Amino acid sequence: MTMVHEPTPVRADLSVWPASAADAPPTGLAVGGVPLAEVADRFGTPVYVLDEAEVRDRCRTYRAAFPDTEILYAAKAFLCRAMIHWVDEEGLGLDVCSAGELEFAVTAGFPPDRIVLHGNAKSPQDLATALRLGVGRVVIDSPSEIARLAAAVGPDGHQKVMVRVVPGVSAGGHDKIRTGTDDQKFGLSIADGYAAHAIARILDQPQLELTGLHCHLGSQITSVKPYLVAVRRLVGLMSRLHEQHGLVLPELDLGGGHGIAYRPGEPALDLTALAGRVRAELATACAAADLPVPRLLIEPGRAIAGPAGVALYRVLSVKRTGDHVFVAVDGGMSDNPRPALYGVRYAPRLIGRPGGAAPAPVTVVGRHCEAGDVLAADVPLPADVHPGDLIALPVAGAYHLSMASGYNLVGRPPVVAVHSGTARLLVRRESLADVRNRDVGL
Repeated sequence: MTMVHEPTPVRADLSVWPASAADAPPTGLAVGGVPLAEVADRFGTPVYVLDEAEVRDRCRTYRAAFPDTEILYAAKAFLCRAMIHWVDEEGLGLDVCSAGELEFAVTAGFPPDRIVLHGNAKSPQDLATALRLGVGRVVIDSPSEIARLAAAVGPDGHQKVMVRVVPGVSAGGHDKIRTGTDDQKFGLSIADGYAAHAIARILDQPQLELTGLHCHLGSQITSVKPYLVAVRRLVGLMSRLHEQHGLVLPELDLGGGHGIAYRPGEPALDLTALAGRVRAELATACAAADLPVPRLLIEPGRAIAGPAGVALYRVLSVKRTGDHVFVAVDGGMSDNPRPALYGVRYAPRLIGRPGGAAPAPVTVVGRHCEAGDVLAADVPLPADVHPGDLIALPVAGAYHLSMASGYNLVGRPPVVAVHSGTARLLVRRESLADVRNRDVGL
């Protein structure tokens, strides 16, 4: 697919869209040199559009900001074979949370030694797959995993591990995505001594090589300060381990959670400031503890994939009820549960035709049988929006398809990559035939 119209420069109100987003009269908007209306016509709706150049540029931004750091893309944000290849070619590692993500990555050609396996409740299959494929590190999240992993490795085997610790730092955009505090399911607490006790048990297992500490504070963090507090507390634990066991750990993983803007004007984490201040804090804390500075690892996911994605929907109906106008589209919570889960706010935009009327507040809702199926509440759209119109939702590259469900059997949308004026299908639309093929009973 090639462009028919030359795009005009990006306007300020496109700040949360991919850098390639540009007005493309008369169809309204292009990404990656491809008019979004053409993508909708060719591939149908709902459809996810992923800007390959934006993904690659964000990988390179991380490498430039953190030149001496191992950067692991968090696969849970979004994963497909193309994404695996892009991340590999840009020199990043992978952070996976299941045997499925791990095997998918390795069979797509990603080197297993550059993969880290996470999970607060790893199944026997998760651990067996990690050992069979030769995963780089396993992050131990609970005491029971220590004996289970050691037994699976065997007396003559070897596996690098890290320990996920809880530094007691509250950070993140919503209660459900704050994971650095002592009152949730992840990791082992520094404060109550469970982390130190687990580490002592690991040191008694010669087939397990402890390479470092790991923490993940939460998601949608827009301030540097929580990471600095975490660094100080993790180095404090490293110092105590050195005093008790003579242990010097070569790695420190600060996880991800780097916040991005979903609407113009919202804050985002400053990566340059994060990199500089974390390095300085780590150097200072290690010098005070008389420890060598460990190699840093980070795990961005949303901050790489999120702003590169756009979701396209077709308007099915417009309903006026009292003072409210409901614009219903052909997708919803089955392809984007985040508004229902976390109260996320988006900034949708009418595309495919010029807006013929002044903006008016509407609520964009999905097609599903839930009152909570709301994609964007009280957002401005042209007052003449009508069935058949196209609506584009930016910042849709992370935790949309990866969290999509089979609710109402509408089928999960396809993923289309755009790059240099061309569009190609990455993931096809889920069909009713796919559903029937899984249903083997009667």
